[in-house]
Amino acid sequence: MSVFDTVQRVVGNRLSLILIGAMLLVLPLLMTSSFQMRLAVVVWVYAMAAIGLNLLMGFAGQVSLGHAGFFGIGAYSVALGPSQLGLSPALSLPAGIAFCGLLALLLGRPILKLKGHYLAVATLGLGMLIFMILSNEVELTGGPDGMRVPRVVIMGWKVKGTETWYWITGIALLISVWLALNLINSPTGLALRAIHDSEVAASVLGVDVARYKLIVFVISACFASAAGGLLALYNGHITPGVSDFLVSVQLVTMVVLGGMGSVGGSLVGAALIIILPQFLTVMHEYEHAFLGLIMILTMVFMRSGIVPSISKAIRSRRHDSNS
Repeated sequence: MSVFDTVQRVVGNRLSLILIGAMLLVLPLLMTSSFQMRLAVVVWVYAMAAIGLNLLMGFAGQVSLGHAGFFGIGAYSVALGPSQLGLSPALSLPAGIAFCGLLALLLGRPILKLKGHYLAVATLGLGMLIFMILSNEVELTGGPDGMRVPRVVIMGWKVKGTETWYWITGIALLISVWLALNLINSPTGLALRAIHDSEVAASVLGVDVARYKLIVFVISACFASAAGGLLALYNGHITPGVSDFLVSVQLVTMVVLGGMGSVGGSLVGAALIIILPQFLTVMHEYEHAFLGLIMILTMVFMRSGIVPSISKAIRSRRHDSNS
């Protein structure tokens, strides 16, 4: 990588952070109801999980259909930490992230030896296993009815209210974007891109393929756990539904629609999947049909995803104008 490319990437990273930060500051001025702010909170949380999954799928080329399992573990950690271990909810969140990272480290070694649809099925099974445990361990998790999540209390101040959580989740999203961009532009990111292109070629070039695949799997699991924990703390109640297979499908859809290999695409994909159904409620029973049609048209005309396709079109137009 040349010095010019390095400088260009650094400038691009800072610009991305500035744009997202500006968006976080401006959006509350445009919102007219607490429901809209609640939607924003949900978008920020799912965008965090999608960013982590994009690191795994878009940069390392590893498919996961069970990431909702890590999302659910993070969510339940902030409920089980206070009730079972006597931890405060604030401490339960990083404890859940650490547990998810350890679990991903232990399970990732055998799972990531698989490739293609075998890997997809293995991660699907992992997600289903976590969902079944959360659903059936009634005495521990409350079963299908779920659990109450204690409110976070910091020096006597109870953290509550949609506006407060808007800023908390917004800052968490900004930190997630910063971490992801730094990872992508580090030597680890270069190794992941090499693995995505060809594991054999990367191995020939001296890349420890198994090690880097495991690293990004653990990181993506931690992102999902953090997102799940924040959502549970915000809602004040959690059910096994957060680890359902459909949530994994949602996360994959966010990554693919927004653009694989694009951090900004994860945010756009999350916004599309969370917000668009709210506008389609006027269609009543045709809501899901229209949502499916929009997704199909997006993938037909923007095969690389929304953000990469738009970026490519802008670069092409600039090139044509300069030539």
